[in-house]
Amino acid sequence: MIPTPSLVVDLAAFDHNVDEMARERPGSALRPHVKAFKSTALARRLRDRGGHRSFCCATLREMEGMVDAGLGEDLLLANETLDAERLGRLVRRSPGRVTVAVDSEATLEVAARASASVLVDVDVGMPRCGCPPEEAGPLAALATSRGVEVRGVMGYEGHVVGDPDRTRRAAEVRRSMDVLRRAFDDVAGAVGGGELLVSAGGTGTYDLHDWAHEVQAGSYALMDSHYEQLGLPFRQALFVEATVISVSPRGWAVLDAGLKAFGMDHGNPVLPGWDVWFCSDEHTTFAAPADEPDRELPEVGERLRLVPAHVDPTVAYHERFLVLDGDEVVDEWPIDLRGW
Repeated sequence: MIPTPSLVVDLAAFDHNVDEMARERPGSALRPHVKAFKSTALARRLRDRGGHRSFCCATLREMEGMVDAGLGEDLLLANETLDAERLGRLVRRSPGRVTVAVDSEATLEVAARASASVLVDVDVGMPRCGCPPEEAGPLAALATSRGVEVRGVMGYEGHVVGDPDRTRRAAEVRRSMDVLRRAFDDVAGAVGGGELLVSAGGTGTYDLHDWAHEVQAGSYALMDSHYEQLGLPFRQALFVEATVISVSPRGWAVLDAGLKAFGMDHGNPVLPGWDVWFCSDEHTTFAAPADEPDRELPEVGERLRLVPAHVDPTVAYHERFLVLDGDEVVDEWPIDLRGW
C-alpha cells in the first residue's frame, strides 16, 4: 500500500505530455527546465522519449546531479551565480557544455574565472534577474574581451506565463521578444555575429514563440492546477495521495497531507469534487461543495488524490515519485536534485 502523503505520477498522462510537447517543440527546440521536477530519472525519460538532450537548471546542485547522472551534454544554469569555485569544478568535470546566465560585470567575472560559456540574461518585463536591454551589448563586449564565449541571450517573460487570457499572453510574449530582439542585435554586433542562441519562455508560452530557438519549459511534464487554467493540451500527471484521517459530524473531513506536502505560493491544492477549506502543517480540511451541501463525506481510511497548485515547490518537499499505471506502482523515480 502507498504510504501517505506520497507524490504520485500518472504514467499515461506523463507520457502524453512528453509526446505532446515533443510534437510542438522537438529536440533542441525545447530545453526542459529541471527545477520543475528535480529528478534525473524523469529527465532521462524526457531525453529518451522526448528526444531532448539539452537541459536548463536553476541551481548548481541540479547541474552537478545532471552531470553525475550522465545527462550533462548541454547544460544551462538559467540563473546567476557568484560561486566561481563550485562552477569551475563543474565545468572541469562536465563531459559537455556548461553555460551560465550573466547580467552584470560581477556575474560575468565568475563565469570567466570558471571558464564557462554565457548567455546574456536580459530583463524583458519580469522584475527579477536580467540586465536592462541597453546594457546587453556592452556586457557581451566585455565578455568577449575577457575571452568568454557568448552563446547568445536569454529573456524570461515570467510575468505573463500564467496569464489565463491567451490573447494577453500572446501580446506580452511579442512585446517581451521585441525587447529581447533589440538586445540580441546589440549582442551580435558586440561579438561579431555568428550563430547565437535565443533562449526564452516557459510552459505557459511554449507555443507562442516563433523567434526564440529554444523554450525553457518544465512544468508541462507533470502540470499543476495553476497551469491547468490556461487550457493547455497537457494532462494533470502529478498528485499527492493522502488518507482521510478524520470526519467531523459537523460537516468536514481531514486528510493527512498539509503545508509540508504542498507548495502553497499559488494557493491551496485542489481536491476534485470537494471544497478545500485550508491547509495546516500536516492536514488539509475539506467539505462538500457549496452547490452540493448534502453530499456524503468519505469515510476514515479512504484514499484521495489532491492536485498541487504549484508543481516546482511541491516536488521539492518530497524524496520520490511513485509512478502509477492505473493504481499499480510500476516504478519509483528518486527526487535526487533537491537542495542547493
